[in-house]
Amino acid sequence: MKEVVETIVRALVNDPEKVSVTQAEEERGVIVEVRVPEEDLGRVIGKHGKVANSIRVLAKAAGLPKGKRVWVDINKLESASSLPPGEGGPGDEGGE
Repeated sequence: MKEVVETIVRALVNDPEKVSVTQAEEERGVIVEVRVPEEDLGRVIGKHGKVANSIRVLAKAAGLPKGKRVWVDINKLESASSLPPGEGGPGDEGGE
């Protein structure tokens, strides 16, 4: 599911290298989290959420053969410098 979502989102944004897609397996199914730069958020969500809903439908369809429920969460990419210490920027070890 992650690969399907990642391929679609990278095709939509201006800088595909800044896209972050993670997948977490849970008891109820799979959560795919997409993070994109703020300037590309509108492209990924689309007018009235139509693009985001289409991505969700495709991700759910990709999960059907595996019997998995899929949720797609789309968020703004936070830069490491804007996160408080310990909030997970690259190289952040929970710092003090």
